[in-house]
Amino acid sequence: MDRDLAFAPATEVRQLIQNKQISPVELTELYFSRIDTLDPQLNSFLTLNHDEAMASAKAAERAVMQGETLGPLHGIPTSVKDLELTKGLRSTGGSLAFKDRVPDEDSVVVERIKRAGGSIIGKTNTPEFGLLARTENRLGDPCGNPWNPERTAGGSSGGGAASVASGLCSLATGTDGGGSTRIPASFCGVYGIKPTLGQVPYYAGAGAVSTTNLFTQAGPLTRTVRDAAVMLQVLTGYDSRDPGSLRQPADDYLAAADRGVSGLRIAWSPDFGYAPVDPEVRAAAEKAARVFEDLGCTVEETSLKLDSPFDTFWDLFCAISYARNEQLLKEHRDELADYTVECYEHGATITGARFVRGLGYIDRLQAQFADIFEDYDLLMSPTMAATAFPHGQPPSEIAGKPVHWFWGFLPFTFPINMIKHPAASIPCGFSEEGLPIGLHIVGPRLGEATIIAASAAFEEARPWAQHRPKVS
Repeated sequence: MDRDLAFAPATEVRQLIQNKQISPVELTELYFSRIDTLDPQLNSFLTLNHDEAMASAKAAERAVMQGETLGPLHGIPTSVKDLELTKGLRSTGGSLAFKDRVPDEDSVVVERIKRAGGSIIGKTNTPEFGLLARTENRLGDPCGNPWNPERTAGGSSGGGAASVASGLCSLATGTDGGGSTRIPASFCGVYGIKPTLGQVPYYAGAGAVSTTNLFTQAGPLTRTVRDAAVMLQVLTGYDSRDPGSLRQPADDYLAAADRGVSGLRIAWSPDFGYAPVDPEVRAAAEKAARVFEDLGCTVEETSLKLDSPFDTFWDLFCAISYARNEQLLKEHRDELADYTVECYEHGATITGARFVRGLGYIDRLQAQFADIFEDYDLLMSPTMAATAFPHGQPPSEIAGKPVHWFWGFLPFTFPINMIKHPAASIPCGFSEEGLPIGLHIVGPRLGEATIIAASAAFEEARPWAQHRPKVS
Protein backbone atom coordinates (compact mmCIF):
# COMPACT_ATOMS: atom_id res chain seq x y z
CA MET A 1 0.00 0.00 0.00
CA ASP A 2 2.89 2.36 0.75
CA ARG A 3 4.29 1.72 -2.72
CA ASP A 4 0.92 2.46 -4.30
CA LEU A 5 0.72 5.72 -2.35
CA ALA A 6 4.24 6.67 -3.42
CA PHE A 7 3.18 6.36 -7.06
CA ALA A 8 -0.27 7.92 -6.68
CA PRO A 9 -0.88 11.02 -8.84
CA ALA A 10 -0.26 14.25 -6.96
CA THR A 11 -3.76 15.46 -7.85
CA GLU A 12 -5.22 12.43 -6.06
CA VAL A 13 -2.86 12.75 -3.12
CA ARG A 14 -3.83 16.40 -2.72
CA GLN A 15 -7.48 15.34 -2.47
CA LEU A 16 -6.67 12.62 0.06
CA ILE A 17 -4.84 15.20 2.18
CA GLN A 18 -7.76 17.62 2.01
CA ASN A 19 -10.19 14.84 2.97
CA LYS A 20 -7.96 13.91 5.96
CA GLN A 21 -7.47 10.40 4.55
CA ILE A 22 -3.68 10.69 4.61
CA SER A 23 -1.32 12.88 6.56
CA PRO A 24 1.29 15.10 4.86
CA VAL A 25 3.67 14.01 7.64
CA GLU A 26 3.21 10.31 6.87
CA LEU A 27 3.52 11.00 3.14
CA THR A 28 6.77 12.91 3.58
CA GLU A 29 8.17 10.23 5.89
CA LEU A 30 7.27 7.60 3.29
CA TYR A 31 9.24 9.40 0.59
CA PHE A 32 12.29 9.92 2.80
CA SER A 33 12.21 6.22 3.67
CA ARG A 34 12.10 5.32 -0.01
CA ILE A 35 14.94 7.73 -0.78
CA ASP A 36 17.08 6.12 1.94
CA THR A 37 16.38 2.67 0.53
CA LEU A 38 16.43 3.24 -3.22
CA ASP A 39 18.43 6.34 -4.07
CA PRO A 40 21.84 4.77 -3.41
CA GLN A 41 21.16 2.87 -6.66
CA LEU A 42 20.30 6.06 -8.57
CA ASN A 43 22.04 9.07 -7.04
CA SER A 44 19.10 11.21 -8.07
CA PHE A 45 19.46 13.61 -5.11
CA LEU A 46 22.45 15.81 -4.34
CA THR A 47 20.99 17.33 -1.14
CA LEU A 48 18.05 16.31 1.03
CA ASN A 49 15.93 18.84 2.93
CA HIS A 50 14.71 16.62 5.75
CA ASP A 51 14.20 19.09 8.60
CA GLU A 52 12.50 21.82 6.57
CA ALA A 53 10.36 19.31 4.62
CA MET A 54 9.14 17.67 7.84
CA ALA A 55 8.40 21.07 9.39
CA SER A 56 6.48 22.01 6.25
CA ALA A 57 4.54 18.72 6.40
CA LYS A 58 3.54 19.34 10.02
CA ALA A 59 2.39 22.86 9.14
CA ALA A 60 0.42 21.46 6.20
CA GLU A 61 -1.26 18.95 8.51
CA ARG A 62 -2.22 21.66 11.00
CA ALA A 63 -3.73 23.74 8.19
CA VAL A 64 -5.91 20.80 7.14
CA MET A 65 -7.06 20.10 10.67
CA GLN A 66 -7.90 23.78 11.23
CA GLY A 67 -9.91 24.03 8.01
CA GLU A 68 -7.68 26.60 6.35
CA THR A 69 -7.73 27.31 2.61
CA LEU A 70 -5.30 24.91 0.93
CA GLY A 71 -3.05 25.61 -2.04
CA PRO A 72 -3.00 23.45 -5.18
CA LEU A 73 0.18 21.65 -4.04
CA HIS A 74 -0.73 21.55 -0.34
CA GLY A 75 1.39 18.98 1.48
CA ILE A 76 2.91 17.58 -1.73
CA PRO A 77 6.64 16.66 -1.45
CA THR A 78 8.43 18.07 -4.50
CA SER A 79 12.00 17.67 -5.68
CA VAL A 80 13.76 20.69 -7.18
CA LYS A 81 16.57 20.60 -9.72
CA ASP A 82 19.80 21.82 -8.19
CA LEU A 83 20.04 24.66 -10.69
CA GLU A 84 17.30 26.41 -8.69
CA LEU A 85 18.31 28.61 -5.75
CA THR A 86 16.91 27.46 -2.39
CA LYS A 87 17.15 29.76 0.60
CA GLY A 88 19.11 28.13 3.40
CA LEU A 89 19.61 24.89 1.45
CA ARG A 90 22.75 23.91 -0.43
CA SER A 91 22.51 24.81 -4.12
CA THR A 92 25.49 23.45 -6.05
CA GLY A 93 24.43 23.93 -9.65
CA GLY A 94 26.00 20.49 -10.09
CA SER A 95 29.41 22.12 -9.65
CA LEU A 96 32.36 21.38 -7.42
CA ALA A 97 32.99 25.13 -7.40
CA PHE A 98 29.67 25.64 -5.56
CA LYS A 99 29.67 22.49 -3.46
CA ASP A 100 29.13 24.47 -0.24
CA ARG A 101 26.98 27.35 -1.54
CA VAL A 102 23.91 28.14 0.58
CA PRO A 103 21.84 30.97 -0.96
CA ASP A 104 19.92 33.58 1.00
CA GLU A 105 17.03 33.64 -1.49
CA ASP A 106 14.77 31.27 -3.43
CA SER A 107 14.34 31.14 -7.18
CA VAL A 108 10.96 32.08 -8.63
CA VAL A 109 10.16 28.40 -9.16
CA VAL A 110 10.86 27.54 -5.52
CA GLU A 111 8.94 30.57 -4.27
CA ARG A 112 5.88 29.53 -6.25
CA ILE A 113 5.98 25.89 -5.16
CA LYS A 114 6.12 26.97 -1.51
CA ARG A 115 3.36 29.55 -2.03
CA ALA A 116 1.16 26.80 -3.51
CA GLY A 117 1.64 24.67 -0.38
CA GLY A 118 4.28 22.30 -1.72
CA SER A 119 7.31 21.27 0.30
CA ILE A 120 10.86 20.93 -1.05
CA ILE A 121 12.04 17.41 -0.25
CA GLY A 122 15.49 17.87 -1.78
CA LYS A 123 17.70 19.05 -4.65
CA THR A 124 18.09 16.71 -7.60
CA ASN A 125 21.21 15.82 -9.51
CA THR A 126 22.23 17.74 -12.62
CA PRO A 127 25.31 18.03 -14.81
CA GLU A 128 27.33 21.15 -14.04
CA PHE A 129 25.13 24.18 -14.79
CA GLY A 130 22.92 21.99 -16.99
CA LEU A 131 25.53 21.85 -19.76
CA LEU A 132 25.29 18.14 -20.64
CA ALA A 133 22.46 15.91 -21.84
CA ARG A 134 23.34 13.26 -19.29
CA THR A 135 23.60 13.74 -15.53
CA GLU A 136 27.31 13.48 -14.76
CA ASN A 137 29.38 15.94 -12.71
CA ARG A 138 32.40 16.09 -10.40
CA LEU A 139 30.35 15.92 -7.21
CA GLY A 140 29.89 12.15 -7.32
CA ASP A 141 28.51 9.26 -9.32
CA PRO A 142 26.27 9.80 -12.35
CA CYS A 143 22.51 9.61 -11.97
CA GLY A 144 21.20 6.18 -12.91
CA ASN A 145 18.09 5.34 -14.88
CA PRO A 146 15.41 3.63 -12.73
CA TRP A 147 14.72 1.12 -15.52
CA ASN A 148 18.39 0.13 -15.62
CA PRO A 149 20.77 1.95 -13.26
CA GLU A 150 23.72 1.17 -15.54
CA ARG A 151 22.12 3.47 -18.13
CA THR A 152 21.92 7.25 -18.11
CA ALA A 153 18.85 9.05 -16.81
CA GLY A 154 19.50 11.73 -19.42
CA GLY A 155 20.08 15.37 -18.64
CA SER A 156 20.23 17.89 -17.57
CA SER A 157 17.17 17.27 -15.34
CA GLY A 158 18.12 13.62 -14.90
CA GLY A 159 17.80 13.60 -11.13
CA GLY A 160 14.31 15.04 -11.27
CA ALA A 161 13.09 12.54 -13.84
CA ALA A 162 14.67 9.61 -11.99
CA SER A 163 13.19 10.72 -8.65
CA VAL A 164 9.67 10.86 -10.06
CA ALA A 165 9.97 7.67 -12.13
CA SER A 166 11.14 5.65 -9.12
CA GLY A 167 8.52 7.05 -6.73
CA LEU A 168 10.87 9.08 -4.51
CA CYS A 169 8.65 12.20 -4.60
CA SER A 170 5.31 13.30 -5.97
CA LEU A 171 6.53 15.99 -8.38
CA ALA A 172 9.80 17.35 -9.74
CA THR A 173 10.99 20.48 -11.48
CA GLY A 174 13.26 20.57 -14.49
CA THR A 175 14.79 23.22 -16.67
CA ASP A 176 15.08 22.94 -20.43
CA GLY A 177 17.62 24.92 -22.44
CA GLY A 178 18.11 22.40 -25.23
CA GLY A 179 15.92 19.49 -24.18
CA SER A 180 16.91 19.15 -20.53
CA THR A 181 13.38 18.36 -19.32
CA ARG A 182 12.24 16.32 -22.31
CA ILE A 183 15.42 14.22 -22.67
CA PRO A 184 15.26 12.64 -19.19
CA ALA A 185 11.46 12.44 -19.39
CA SER A 186 11.85 10.26 -22.48
CA PHE A 187 14.70 8.17 -21.06
CA CYS A 188 13.01 7.63 -17.67
CA GLY A 189 9.42 7.14 -18.84
CA VAL A 190 7.75 10.19 -17.28
CA TYR A 191 5.94 13.25 -18.59
CA GLY A 192 7.89 16.47 -19.07
CA ILE A 193 6.82 19.74 -20.64
CA LYS A 194 8.86 22.76 -21.68
CA PRO A 195 6.67 25.87 -21.82
CA THR A 196 6.89 28.73 -24.30
CA LEU A 197 9.94 30.86 -23.55
CA GLY A 198 8.95 33.39 -20.89
CA GLN A 199 5.97 31.53 -19.44
CA VAL A 200 7.92 30.59 -16.30
CA PRO A 201 10.18 33.45 -15.16
CA TYR A 202 13.93 32.89 -15.06
CA TYR A 203 15.77 34.42 -12.11
CA ALA A 204 19.35 33.46 -11.26
CA GLY A 205 19.64 35.56 -8.10
CA ALA A 206 20.34 39.15 -7.14
CA GLY A 207 24.08 38.88 -7.76
CA ALA A 208 23.87 37.18 -11.15
CA VAL A 209 25.16 38.80 -14.34
CA SER A 210 22.23 40.12 -16.38
CA THR A 211 22.10 38.45 -19.81
CA THR A 212 19.47 37.61 -22.37
CA ASN A 213 17.67 34.27 -22.12
CA LEU A 214 17.17 32.79 -25.58
CA PHE A 215 16.46 29.19 -24.71
CA THR A 216 15.86 28.12 -21.10
CA GLN A 217 12.53 27.39 -19.40
CA ALA A 218 11.64 25.65 -16.15
CA GLY A 219 8.82 23.13 -16.22
CA PRO A 220 7.30 20.07 -14.52
CA LEU A 221 8.37 16.43 -14.51
CA THR A 222 5.48 14.22 -13.42
CA ARG A 223 3.93 10.77 -13.67
CA THR A 224 0.63 12.05 -15.08
CA VAL A 225 -0.46 14.83 -17.41
CA ARG A 226 -2.87 16.37 -14.90
CA ASP A 227 -0.10 16.60 -12.33
CA ALA A 228 1.93 18.55 -14.88
CA ALA A 229 -1.05 20.79 -15.67
CA VAL A 230 -1.48 21.75 -12.01
CA MET A 231 2.22 22.37 -11.52
CA LEU A 232 2.53 24.40 -14.70
CA GLN A 233 -0.37 26.57 -13.54
CA VAL A 234 1.52 27.24 -10.32
CA LEU A 235 4.78 28.14 -12.07
CA THR A 236 3.44 30.31 -14.90
CA GLY A 237 3.12 34.09 -14.69
CA TYR A 238 5.00 37.36 -14.98
CA ASP A 239 7.74 38.35 -12.54
CA SER A 240 9.45 41.73 -12.73
CA ARG A 241 12.83 40.19 -11.91
CA ASP A 242 12.75 38.58 -15.36
CA PRO A 243 12.11 41.26 -18.02
CA GLY A 244 11.58 38.48 -20.56
CA SER A 245 8.75 36.83 -18.67
CA LEU A 246 5.37 36.99 -20.37
CA ARG A 247 2.61 39.24 -19.03
CA GLN A 248 -0.49 37.66 -20.55
CA PRO A 249 -2.52 35.38 -18.25
CA ALA A 250 -2.06 31.65 -18.66
CA ASP A 251 -4.72 29.30 -19.95
CA ASP A 252 -6.52 26.94 -17.58
CA TYR A 253 -4.27 23.93 -18.07
CA LEU A 254 -6.24 21.52 -15.88
CA ALA A 255 -9.40 22.31 -17.83
CA ALA A 256 -7.45 21.73 -21.05
CA ALA A 257 -6.76 18.15 -19.95
CA ASP A 258 -10.50 17.42 -20.22
CA ARG A 259 -11.35 19.18 -23.46
CA GLY A 260 -10.62 16.41 -25.98
CA VAL A 261 -8.76 16.51 -29.29
CA SER A 262 -11.25 15.54 -32.00
CA GLY A 263 -10.64 17.63 -35.10
CA LEU A 264 -7.01 18.52 -34.38
CA ARG A 265 -4.64 18.57 -37.34
CA ILE A 266 -1.35 16.87 -36.50
CA ALA A 267 1.89 16.88 -38.49
CA TRP A 268 4.21 13.90 -38.05
CA SER A 269 7.94 13.97 -38.75
CA PRO A 270 10.06 10.86 -38.11
CA ASP A 271 13.38 12.71 -38.41
CA PHE A 272 12.92 16.49 -38.88
CA GLY A 273 14.39 15.80 -42.32
CA TYR A 274 17.97 15.45 -41.10
CA ALA A 275 18.37 13.09 -38.15
CA PRO A 276 19.23 9.38 -38.02
CA VAL A 277 16.76 7.64 -35.67
CA ASP A 278 16.86 4.16 -34.19
CA PRO A 279 14.25 2.08 -36.10
CA GLU A 280 12.70 0.76 -32.88
CA VAL A 281 12.27 4.30 -31.52
CA ARG A 282 10.90 5.60 -34.82
CA ALA A 283 8.36 2.77 -35.08
CA ALA A 284 7.12 3.21 -31.50
CA ALA A 285 6.75 6.98 -31.85
CA GLU A 286 4.96 6.76 -35.20
CA LYS A 287 2.58 4.13 -33.83
CA ALA A 288 1.85 6.50 -30.95
CA ALA A 289 1.23 9.43 -33.28
CA ARG A 290 -1.21 7.32 -35.29
CA VAL A 291 -3.25 6.73 -32.11
CA PHE A 292 -4.54 10.26 -32.62
CA GLU A 293 -6.31 9.14 -35.80
CA ASP A 294 -8.46 6.90 -33.59
CA LEU A 295 -9.14 9.96 -31.41
CA GLY A 296 -10.65 11.91 -34.30
CA CYS A 297 -7.53 13.80 -35.44
CA THR A 298 -5.92 14.09 -38.85
CA VAL A 299 -2.30 12.87 -38.87
CA GLU A 300 -0.12 13.62 -41.90
CA GLU A 301 3.60 13.28 -42.48
CA THR A 302 5.26 16.64 -43.05
CA SER A 303 8.16 17.45 -45.36
CA LEU A 304 9.99 19.43 -42.64
CA LYS A 305 13.72 19.45 -43.37
CA LEU A 306 16.15 21.18 -41.02
CA ASP A 307 19.60 22.31 -42.04
CA SER A 308 22.18 21.35 -39.37
CA PRO A 309 20.84 23.58 -36.58
CA PHE A 310 23.21 22.49 -33.83
CA ASP A 311 26.23 24.60 -34.75
CA THR A 312 24.19 27.79 -34.50
CA PHE A 313 22.50 26.66 -31.28
CA TRP A 314 25.86 25.83 -29.71
CA ASP A 315 27.41 29.17 -30.70
CA LEU A 316 24.60 31.13 -29.06
CA PHE A 317 24.22 28.84 -26.05
CA CYS A 318 27.94 28.94 -25.27
CA ALA A 319 28.23 32.69 -25.80
CA ILE A 320 25.42 33.33 -23.30
CA SER A 321 26.89 30.82 -20.82
CA TYR A 322 30.30 32.47 -21.06
CA ALA A 323 28.83 35.96 -20.62
CA ARG A 324 27.17 34.80 -17.40
CA ASN A 325 30.19 32.96 -16.04
CA GLU A 326 33.34 34.60 -17.40
CA GLN A 327 34.60 35.33 -13.88
CA LEU A 328 33.90 31.76 -12.76
CA LEU A 329 36.09 30.44 -15.58
CA LYS A 330 38.92 32.72 -14.48
CA GLU A 331 38.70 31.96 -10.75
CA HIS A 332 37.59 28.31 -10.57
CA ARG A 333 38.76 26.72 -13.80
CA ASP A 334 40.40 23.76 -12.04
CA GLU A 335 37.14 22.89 -10.28
CA LEU A 336 35.01 22.92 -13.44
CA ALA A 337 34.11 19.88 -15.52
CA ASP A 338 35.85 19.48 -18.86
CA TYR A 339 32.58 20.00 -20.74
CA THR A 340 31.98 23.27 -18.87
CA VAL A 341 35.41 24.61 -19.75
CA GLU A 342 34.87 23.58 -23.38
CA CYS A 343 31.52 25.38 -23.47
CA TYR A 344 32.84 28.59 -21.94
CA GLU A 345 35.98 28.65 -24.06
CA HIS A 346 33.92 28.21 -27.20
CA GLY A 347 31.57 30.96 -26.03
CA ALA A 348 34.54 33.30 -25.64
CA THR A 349 35.33 32.94 -29.35
CA ILE A 350 31.89 34.03 -30.59
CA THR A 351 32.10 37.49 -32.11
CA GLY A 352 29.22 39.95 -32.22
CA ALA A 353 28.91 39.40 -35.96
CA ARG A 354 28.71 35.63 -35.50
CA PHE A 355 26.12 36.03 -32.74
CA VAL A 356 23.95 38.25 -34.95
CA ARG A 357 24.20 35.76 -37.82
CA GLY A 358 23.03 33.10 -35.36
CA LEU A 359 20.00 35.21 -34.49
CA GLY A 360 19.29 35.50 -38.21
CA TYR A 361 19.37 31.72 -38.49
CA ILE A 362 16.82 31.51 -35.66
CA ASP A 363 14.55 33.91 -37.54
CA ARG A 364 14.62 31.59 -40.55
CA LEU A 365 14.05 28.53 -38.37
CA GLN A 366 11.06 30.19 -36.70
CA ALA A 367 9.57 30.96 -40.11
CA GLN A 368 10.08 27.35 -41.17
CA PHE A 369 8.11 26.06 -38.19
CA ALA A 370 5.53 28.84 -38.55
CA ASP A 371 4.73 27.43 -41.99
CA ILE A 372 3.89 24.10 -40.35
CA PHE A 373 1.64 25.68 -37.74
CA GLU A 374 -0.26 27.54 -40.47
CA ASP A 375 -1.65 24.14 -41.47
CA TYR A 376 -1.42 22.05 -38.29
CA ASP A 377 -2.26 22.40 -34.61
CA LEU A 378 0.58 20.20 -33.38
CA LEU A 379 3.81 18.66 -34.64
CA MET A 380 4.90 15.22 -33.42
CA SER A 381 8.18 13.30 -33.65
CA PRO A 382 10.21 10.92 -31.52
CA THR A 383 11.56 12.76 -28.46
CA MET A 384 14.96 11.12 -28.75
CA ALA A 385 16.79 9.37 -31.56
CA ALA A 386 17.75 6.45 -29.29
CA THR A 387 16.97 4.97 -25.87
CA ALA A 388 19.05 5.45 -22.73
CA PHE A 389 22.67 4.35 -23.19
CA PRO A 390 25.32 3.16 -20.70
CA HIS A 391 26.93 5.85 -18.55
CA GLY A 392 29.61 7.77 -20.41
CA GLN A 393 28.90 6.02 -23.70
CA PRO A 394 26.69 8.22 -25.88
CA PRO A 395 26.10 6.68 -29.31
CA SER A 396 28.49 7.56 -32.12
CA GLU A 397 26.25 5.75 -34.60
CA ILE A 398 22.45 5.53 -34.88
CA ALA A 399 20.58 3.51 -37.52
CA GLY A 400 23.90 2.70 -39.17
CA LYS A 401 24.88 6.36 -39.61
CA PRO A 402 27.55 8.31 -37.71
CA VAL A 403 26.26 10.93 -35.26
CA HIS A 404 27.95 13.50 -33.08
CA TRP A 405 28.56 12.14 -29.58
CA PHE A 406 27.24 15.30 -27.90
CA TRP A 407 23.96 15.92 -29.71
CA GLY A 408 23.33 13.03 -32.11
CA PHE A 409 20.84 11.37 -29.76
CA LEU A 410 18.84 14.58 -29.17
CA PRO A 411 18.21 16.08 -32.63
CA PHE A 412 14.54 16.91 -31.96
CA THR A 413 14.73 18.89 -28.72
CA PHE A 414 17.12 21.84 -29.09
CA PRO A 415 15.56 23.21 -32.33
CA ILE A 416 12.35 23.76 -30.36
CA ASN A 417 14.26 25.82 -27.79
CA MET A 418 15.60 27.89 -30.67
CA ILE A 419 12.09 28.75 -31.90
CA LYS A 420 10.84 29.34 -28.30
CA HIS A 421 7.79 27.05 -28.71
CA PRO A 422 6.34 24.72 -26.06
CA ALA A 423 6.88 20.98 -26.31
CA ALA A 424 6.38 17.86 -24.21
CA SER A 425 7.68 14.32 -24.05
CA ILE A 426 5.09 11.69 -23.23
CA PRO A 427 5.83 7.97 -22.61
CA CYS A 428 4.71 5.91 -25.60
CA GLY A 429 6.30 2.49 -25.28
CA PHE A 430 9.37 0.42 -24.45
CA SER A 431 12.28 -0.99 -26.40
CA GLU A 432 13.07 -4.70 -26.50
CA GLU A 433 15.53 -3.99 -23.66
CA GLY A 434 12.68 -2.60 -21.57
CA LEU A 435 13.78 1.04 -21.85
CA PRO A 436 11.21 3.83 -22.21
CA ILE A 437 10.53 5.62 -25.50
CA GLY A 438 8.97 9.08 -25.71
CA LEU A 439 6.68 10.83 -28.18
CA HIS A 440 7.55 14.50 -28.74
CA ILE A 441 4.54 16.84 -28.95
CA VAL A 442 5.34 20.37 -30.17
CA GLY A 443 2.84 23.22 -30.16
CA PRO A 444 2.67 26.74 -31.54
CA ARG A 445 3.81 29.62 -29.36
CA LEU A 446 1.59 29.73 -26.23
CA GLY A 447 0.12 26.39 -27.26
CA GLU A 448 0.62 24.65 -23.91
CA ALA A 449 -3.11 24.02 -23.47
CA THR A 450 -3.34 22.16 -26.78
CA ILE A 451 -0.27 20.07 -25.89
CA ILE A 452 -1.81 19.17 -22.54
CA ALA A 453 -5.16 18.32 -24.17
CA ALA A 454 -3.42 16.00 -26.63
CA SER A 455 -1.22 14.50 -23.91
CA ALA A 456 -4.20 13.78 -21.66
CA ALA A 457 -6.11 12.17 -24.52
CA PHE A 458 -3.13 9.96 -25.34
CA GLU A 459 -2.64 9.10 -21.67
CA GLU A 460 -6.25 7.92 -21.47
CA ALA A 461 -5.96 5.91 -24.69
CA ARG A 462 -2.54 4.42 -23.92
CA PRO A 463 -1.94 4.69 -20.14
CA TRP A 464 1.60 4.24 -18.84
CA ALA A 465 1.63 5.22 -15.15
CA GLN A 466 0.89 1.64 -14.05
CA HIS A 467 4.38 0.57 -15.18
CA ARG A 468 7.02 0.44 -12.42
CA PRO A 469 10.76 0.59 -13.13
CA LYS A 470 13.32 -1.85 -11.77
CA VAL A 471 14.32 0.59 -9.05
CA SER A 472 10.99 1.39 -7.38
